Formats: sequence, structure tokens, C-alpha cells
Amino acid sequence: MGRAILLAALAVYAGWLLFDYEYHFLDGVNLLFHEAGHVFFGLGGRVIGALGGTLGQLVFPIACGFHFLSRERPFDAALCGLWLGENFLYTAVYIDDAYTMVLPLVGGEIHDWNWLLTRWGLLHDCESIARVVHLAGCGIVLGAWLAAVRIALVERREEAPEPLLGG
Repeated sequence: MGRAILLAALAVYAGWLLFDYEYHFLDGVNLLFHEAGHVFFGLGGRVIGALGGTLGQLVFPIACGFHFLSRERPFDAALCGLWLGENFLYTAVYIDDAYTMVLPLVGGEIHDWNWLLTRWGLLHDCESIARVVHLAGCGIVLGAWLAAVRIALVERREEAPEPLLGG
């Protein structure tokens, strides 16, 4: 029963992510992983360091998902997939901002995606790139939620008691 309630609440959350996403509390947590990613990946040079923020916030949900899979907890891993998809949506907003740069920056004066896309000659394509990342995020959110539902149904079926024969 607990998982059914959780899945219902996550359906509402996933719907909000898919249709009306805005910066929210989880993005504050993701921002910590983003900034840590700059520090960690910054050891690989300037380009990897700039990408490191986004990589950092994507690596953590993936690592957590693998952790849960290694512990044979696929339902929890699917929930990490929802977190991963949410990070894609957050990243899409940041990429979309690369040209106008109106979002407040934390930890420096350089807008990662403005710098990267300018370097690659793609700054004027930031909206299109953001749309692709947003669609990928939507697919990941939806796929992760559906996977969690399927896993919950399979586990429930496996836990159901055997019916008594002959009454």
C-alpha cells in the first residue's frame, strides 16, 4: 500500500515536471552536485571543468541508481531515474539561458553553457539544444516512473500468497 501511495504522489510530481517544470527544492540539492562536479572534473582541463557541473549533477543519480541495482533494489533505482530526468530538465533551463544569461550564477562569473556553446560555435542554437535535452529529460522521467510502477506490480505479484486449492 505504501508504494502505491508513493507512486501516486510521484505521478503528480512527474506530471508537474513534464508539463510545468520550474526551479524547486530538489534543484538546490542538484546545485551542490553541480558545483562539486566543477571541482572534481576541473582536474581534466577547462572544457571538462565547464562541463563538470552538468556531469556532476548527472553522475550522482546514476551512481545512486547503480548502487541500488547492486543491492537488488530495482524500485529504488527507478526512483533515481526520476531524479536523473529532473536533472535533465534543470540542465535544459540552464542551456536555454546560455544566450540571454538572465539566470543568477553561483560560484563564479562564467555561465558554463554560454562559454561552452560559444566555444563550439553553437550559442545561437542554445534553444534547440535545450529543447532536445528537455525532451530527453521528459522521456527519462516518464520511463523511470513507468519502470517503478512495473517493478512494484511485479514485486507485489511475487509476494502474493499462493491460493489454497480445493478450499
